[in-house]
Amino acid sequence: MSGRGKGKGKETATQRRESPAGELVATKAAAKTAAQTAAKVAEAAPVDGHKEPRRRRRGTVLEERVGYRFKDGALLDCALTHISALKGARNRAGSYQRLEFLGDHVLGLVISDVLFRAFPKADEGELSRRLADLVRKETCAEIAVTIELGSAIKLGSSEANAGARKRPAILADVCEALIGAVYLDGGYPAAEGLVERLWQVRIQAKAQPVRDSKTVLQEWAQARGLPTPTYREVARTGPDHSPVFCVAVQLPNFAPAEGSGRSKRGAEQAAATAMLARERVKPERRNG
Repeated sequence: MSGRGKGKGKETATQRRESPAGELVATKAAAKTAAQTAAKVAEAAPVDGHKEPRRRRRGTVLEERVGYRFKDGALLDCALTHISALKGARNRAGSYQRLEFLGDHVLGLVISDVLFRAFPKADEGELSRRLADLVRKETCAEIAVTIELGSAIKLGSSEANAGARKRPAILADVCEALIGAVYLDGGYPAAEGLVERLWQVRIQAKAQPVRDSKTVLQEWAQARGLPTPTYREVARTGPDHSPVFCVAVQLPNFAPAEGSGRSKRGAEQAAATAMLARERVKPERRNG
């Protein structure tokens, strides 16, 4: 009697497991597993018309090229995102623009520090000219090309079709945004290492001395039928043993430009450099 009762109990449990309610539980579990699998597949799906997967693979390739691996992949994703790729145009914070602002200033600081140590005998005028050459937008765009940054930029379809990946202005902006993202992710040492790696050839190359700004400005003025530029001291500050001079350079039909330095000659050079920069005249390098 007791054996038959246990047998019936087992049979009843088996019947319960094979009941419609049990089948429903199993079906829900299978559906959940399928949904999770589908989500993983969707996460790896191509975006922006490319055959590469989302940020994870694209970021990994770029990280290998620049020699830095992000701890926070969202920073890299933001640095590579053009505003045209955002669904809400108002959400500008999701694009690279804020990181570009930060990266621009980090780049300037790193390059200034490197130049200060690399050229101990250079005065502030020469250092300023070298700095301007290394941080200008054209240089940033050239760096971006060397690391194939254009292929990693996330763009809206219209911008992508218009060839924005090769546009120098966008390449330069994203390059600066990348520096800003590395700074936030790894601090100043990480950003410094990145800039020194990417700018190494340009910094270490024994560039020919930059021509004297006053000479370049004089030649530029003469080529346009203008008289020799004149220089006028407009201010002198600081103690007598360490004065700072402010000098203005003047040319007919042009607004004066000012520069400052520890000597009158240095201030004149700075003023000439300021006018050349304003008029978009790049000092050439000496031959030989």
